Amino acid sequence: MSTNPRVPPGVGLAVAVTAVSGGAILVRLSDAPSSVAAFYRVLFTTLPLIPIAFWRYRTQLAAVTRRDLGFATLSGVALALHFAAWFESLAWTSVAASVTLVQAQPVFVALGAWLLLRERVTSRMVVGIAVAVVGMATMSLGDLLGGVLVGPRPLYGNGLALFGAVMAAGYVLAGRSIRQRVALVPYVVVVYGVCTVSLLAIVLVEGHGLTGYPPTEWAIFVGLAVGPGLLGHTVVNWALAHLESSVVSVSLLGEPVGATVLAFVFLSEAPTTFTLVGGAVVLAGIALTTTDAEA
Repeated sequence: MSTNPRVPPGVGLAVAVTAVSGGAILVRLSDAPSSVAAFYRVLFTTLPLIPIAFWRYRTQLAAVTRRDLGFATLSGVALALHFAAWFESLAWTSVAASVTLVQAQPVFVALGAWLLLRERVTSRMVVGIAVAVVGMATMSLGDLLGGVLVGPRPLYGNGLALFGAVMAAGYVLAGRSIRQRVALVPYVVVVYGVCTVSLLAIVLVEGHGLTGYPPTEWAIFVGLAVGPGLLGHTVVNWALAHLESSVVSVSLLGEPVGATVLAFVFLSEAPTTFTLVGGAVVLAGIALTTTDAEA
């Protein structure tokens, strides 16, 4: 691992988790269609990376094989569906439920790696997956049965968030083998490029316009790219060079906590008891799954 970074890795990771946590709040503050917000988030994240990819990684880009390009394309489409589903879920359910459920992607990665890649599954991972599923059921059905709802259609919104988690897992699984052969910047430029085109197609199919939004919306689009996109995920990738991957992955479980606090402060959205209890159970299940998978 790299030593003596200018910024303490723990501080960088805290900044990244905070930046990622603000993504859901920005989406909720936006009046633009969710697919449009998702499109501009990925587009504005990708644009600064393109000149870097062609300036410093031209040889690696040219060396990408057709097979890797195909899997990178699948990864980009999965990422587009992840963003489209998750952004839309925030219009129907609480920030706490949406962010916690979409953060459950490590559980689906573990399942997919076992089913598709024949990777090992331990008893601790099985327990972690089971615990997370119980937490998801508590969040999705508890409020509905209890008669206390946050959001116009929380069950629908929770379903979209879960679908977003499955698509995020597909994005990770498709890229797992490619990243062993292709450098980070060329890989993400290809994936983000496919993701951008896929989201553009979704926007056009849904009949939304790409222009005519007020300055506040453009500020939100840029904020989504700079905050969760560049300061969030980019800094997370930097932290992986200085901290154990298990430490980084479990630290990312702070995103639902941070998003819930920010939603309460800025949106006056108080999570219900079922959301809090179920969310805590989901996070415990994810922690069990990820720490064992990366041990």
